Amino acid sequence: MTDRFVVVPVGKDDEAPSGDSDDPIAGSGGSEGDNTDPQDAVPILEYSREPNKYVSWQLTPGSEAGEDAKLGQDCAEPGAMDHGQGSRRRAGDGIPKESSPFINNTDNDTGTLYDRKNMALFEEEMDSNPMVSSLLSNLANYTNLTQGVIEHEEEDDNEGQKKKTVKSPQMGTFMGVYLPCLQNILGVILFLRLTWIVGTAGIMESLAIVSMCCTCTLLTAISMSAIATNGVVPAGGSYYMISRSLGPEFGGAVGLCFYLGTTFAGSMYILGTIEILLTYIMPSAAIFKAEEKEQEAEALLNNMRVYGTCCLALMALVVFVGVKYVNKLALVFLACVVLSILAIYAGVIKTTFDPPNFPVCLLGNRTLKNHNFDKCLKTEEVGNGTMTMTTRLWKLFCNSSELTAACDKYFELNNVTTIQGIPGLVSGVISENMWGSYGPADVLVEKKHFPSVPAADSSMDTNLPYVSNDIATFFTLLVGIYFPSVTGIMAGSNRSGDLRDAQRSIPIGTILAIVTTSLIYISCVVLFGACIEGVVLRDKYGDSVKGNLVIGTLSWPSPWVIVIGSFFSCCGAGLQSLTGAPRLLQAIARDGIVPFLEVFGHGKANGEPTWALLLTAAICESGILIASLDAVAPILSMFFLMCYLFVNLACAVQTLLRTPNWRPRFKFYHWALSFLGMSLCLSLMFISSWFYALVAMVIAGCIYKYIEYRGAEKEWGDGIRGLSLNAARYALMRLEEAPPHTKNWRPQLLVLLNLDSELAVKHPRLLSLTTQLKAGKGLTIVGSVLEGTYLTKGLEAKRADQNIKSTMSTERTKGFCHVVVSSNMRDGFSHLIQSAGLGGMKHNSVLMSWPGSWKQGVDHACLTNFVETVRETTAAHQALLVAKNVDNFPANQDRLNEGTVDVWWIVHDGGMLMLLPFLLRQHKVWRKCKMRIFTVAQMNDNSIQMKKDLQMFLYHLRLDAEVEVVEMHDSDISAFTYEKTLMMEQRSQMLKQIHLSRTEQEREIQSITDESRSSIRRKTQGRERASGHGQRISAREDEAQLIHDRNTAAHDSPSVRSDATPDRVHMTWTKEKMFSERNRNREASVGVRDLFSMKPEWGNLNQSNVRRMHTAVKLNEVVLNKSQEAHLVMLNMPGPPKHRGGDENYMEFLEVLVEGLNRVLLVRGGGREVITIYS
Repeated sequence: MTDRFVVVPVGKDDEAPSGDSDDPIAGSGGSEGDNTDPQDAVPILEYSREPNKYVSWQLTPGSEAGEDAKLGQDCAEPGAMDHGQGSRRRAGDGIPKESSPFINNTDNDTGTLYDRKNMALFEEEMDSNPMVSSLLSNLANYTNLTQGVIEHEEEDDNEGQKKKTVKSPQMGTFMGVYLPCLQNILGVILFLRLTWIVGTAGIMESLAIVSMCCTCTLLTAISMSAIATNGVVPAGGSYYMISRSLGPEFGGAVGLCFYLGTTFAGSMYILGTIEILLTYIMPSAAIFKAEEKEQEAEALLNNMRVYGTCCLALMALVVFVGVKYVNKLALVFLACVVLSILAIYAGVIKTTFDPPNFPVCLLGNRTLKNHNFDKCLKTEEVGNGTMTMTTRLWKLFCNSSELTAACDKYFELNNVTTIQGIPGLVSGVISENMWGSYGPADVLVEKKHFPSVPAADSSMDTNLPYVSNDIATFFTLLVGIYFPSVTGIMAGSNRSGDLRDAQRSIPIGTILAIVTTSLIYISCVVLFGACIEGVVLRDKYGDSVKGNLVIGTLSWPSPWVIVIGSFFSCCGAGLQSLTGAPRLLQAIARDGIVPFLEVFGHGKANGEPTWALLLTAAICESGILIASLDAVAPILSMFFLMCYLFVNLACAVQTLLRTPNWRPRFKFYHWALSFLGMSLCLSLMFISSWFYALVAMVIAGCIYKYIEYRGAEKEWGDGIRGLSLNAARYALMRLEEAPPHTKNWRPQLLVLLNLDSELAVKHPRLLSLTTQLKAGKGLTIVGSVLEGTYLTKGLEAKRADQNIKSTMSTERTKGFCHVVVSSNMRDGFSHLIQSAGLGGMKHNSVLMSWPGSWKQGVDHACLTNFVETVRETTAAHQALLVAKNVDNFPANQDRLNEGTVDVWWIVHDGGMLMLLPFLLRQHKVWRKCKMRIFTVAQMNDNSIQMKKDLQMFLYHLRLDAEVEVVEMHDSDISAFTYEKTLMMEQRSQMLKQIHLSRTEQEREIQSITDESRSSIRRKTQGRERASGHGQRISAREDEAQLIHDRNTAAHDSPSVRSDATPDRVHMTWTKEKMFSERNRNREASVGVRDLFSMKPEWGNLNQSNVRRMHTAVKLNEVVLNKSQEAHLVMLNMPGPPKHRGGDENYMEFLEVLVEGLNRVLLVRGGGREVITIYS
């Protein structure tokens, strides 16, 4: 089974290549006179017996095997064949280049592995899709080595030498997971605080605390095991698992919380080390010494700060200089922990038959500090009972050593008693320690149910040598202090890169370590309560037993076993925290999800995180300056609980989503267990400290939002993305049930963009208008069309998509981009209008720019596309917004000063004209602008009542706007209007002929030119007008431009304008005015007949076009009169003609309607109400 198979047969008979004369390869010829080109040789790949060892041979085309293998002749390495040595030569061997075990490496292997005619059917796919044999060989030889401290130190040792071959990871479950977890879980809290917790909370409540915390970590370990066995977990541990399961935002937030927790854990371990040193090993080494009892606490804190800072500097130096020494000492530190625990159990067994002698002195029922006296007596008899002398204890309570001295009242009323501090397992003390004894700060430690005579004045008790609580104690505080003792369950997953089989070792080792430590903690709680006196348990620093470590008094053979073991255990844990935390920060920085942390991704040449170590030391110093183990423990509890909460959440989300890639090998998980673990973590956070819990959540939330706003976008296939997809699917299904109510209506925009020849956006201000109109709300789809086929334009479509997204980012437009490749622009825009969006999240409005080039006649499709888009939006019952002069619209950075947004409400088509200004004014650009609404009254309308009704309507709509009613009467159709219509029809007739042949074009243009000149001569009655019309026109496009210029000149001519003087605009209709207007209209009919007699060709004009042109001209005059200075003019957009023959005329009507206005937004409603007065 150790031999690797040969991938492909050689020759017709499928014989392996050999050196025999019957070999077809050898028979192919290899003499010096052979003129075979080495480029014609065909390589053959043998799979060697050594892993990842490839042997490449070459065949000359003259052989039979060479003829069978011509498919791969391009893969022969030049110069790999020696003509003088025959046709069979080794082309090279070695480990192939491999960027990923899951991706085919086409650089080296393409054409070498697959050049066989039995796979010719798939030869076109060989460049992108690997053969199964290649994939399996790459997977079989895949190794995942952590870039950990061992390799870094090896690189330091081997600097300048040839790099050693890295061996495959060989660590098993016991050494790789179980022991590291055991070492990290058992630590400072067990040795320094567990006895105090048992004495304060009692055995029952202590078991509840231990059970809650251990259950929390066990459920978290189950969730972590499921995640860790769902594929290969590279080195990175919890951060990698959370970030790849919940996404970069959650991963970065929780990763930094876990980093802070690990850093503060280093502070806690260092403070524990200094507490052991100054309290139990070398009390005389204290720099700050208290002269009075009130100053003892402050002196202790100052000593902790000084010695803690020195210890931190020393540990940081050790980590910086050589991490390998920390790794080598890891087993020594672990041995200290194991020996200390064994000494505890040995001491418990010994107490059953020989309890240790640790007397405790009680005054009444109060516990005394056994430091400054050697005998628990008030007086003693000396000289065979002839003389009574006072003891050192007397001097502590009295003002002199005389028997007649004034003493403390409580001292006088109560006797001193000596009890055994360690009564033993069979003493029955367990019944006294079953329940808790909480109290405020400075409360004295008293033995329950012990006789005592209270004193009248107890104000001086705090200055006397009583044992008292240094802090106020309550259940939730003890939970926060104890929880760090169960952390460290991630130690195995952090070493996943060093494990032989991580998917098997991590679940077994982690869960086994948690079960083991849970049994140790539970047994210790029961044994401490059964063996140690309650007042000694509540004595945090062991003052009642001559300053011994309380847990050390129980150990065998000596208390120093526990003292020394716990000291080195805390040192080792502190070093490991300072080793692991910088690497975790470096991993987060190198992922690039938090931009301001990128500097901490750099380090020494071998990868050591120097800058991250400095930051870690600085944060750790802040914890040391707190100087209290009891104050630091709840802080790191918050960060660890936050991390564990999201591990459970990640497992629950992945399980409920049932993503195809969620296939953990660890099967003993369930989403309910994960939710239970998550709920327990959240509960423990608020139980421990609601204040710290909120602070931790705020920190994590700020990091989350920062990464979301500024961080690099990563696609890791995370569960949050899957959850978003499921939530989106559910929401879309709900939206599909019914159309939105009018109160929920908002413009869901489809923005149609035009691209230039470089595939850049022609009008970026259209996206600016979109941003200002949407203010980041609702749906925005930005679409564009490329002409061609997707096979030929696929890359251009992707490039256009990227350009549009870049412009959207610049213009701060939030939405989706959709580039369509179609045979023509017309069909492409039609496809977008029909199919953009999904389900209920479809657009209801289309925004586009005005086609400014339609007049030139060169691109007739531009005109057709625009008019057909108007028709299709109308047929689809979608609103249409057309921005004219869109390049003049303000950018997002602009701030318009006092001005107006004028709305010309000609016809009611759903209320879009009312809603759009309100939406625009929500943006900073338009916020200072006022809204004005103009409406048009006909002759029979009561304009005064219209104004009142409109004001009331706006009041009910909750819109603030000025209202003005403009009255337009049925005036005469001026000569200017007829001339304008004539020019329009002439132009339209010429534009329709754009697809004729050149001869027909010239003939048609000449005919139109003659007719135009004849009309000009009749109009001027024989007088020649200004030059320009007699020029020869060589092309039909030039003639179209000529008529357009003539049209514009006629519109601006004072002589023509004099005939088209606008009639009076009245604000109020009266009966007298109405009769006078009717009489004037009757008299004007004669004038119209005179006009027709003067210009006979006007009588042949389409009267419908004349009427439309008249409306456009009159409306344009009124709008210019009222709104020429407005920042934006919105008005109803007339509908297109039903017959396509009048498209050019329709465009001309719109041009006349908005002529002379700077910024115009033509609005056409979708046929449904979009605004309502009801709540």
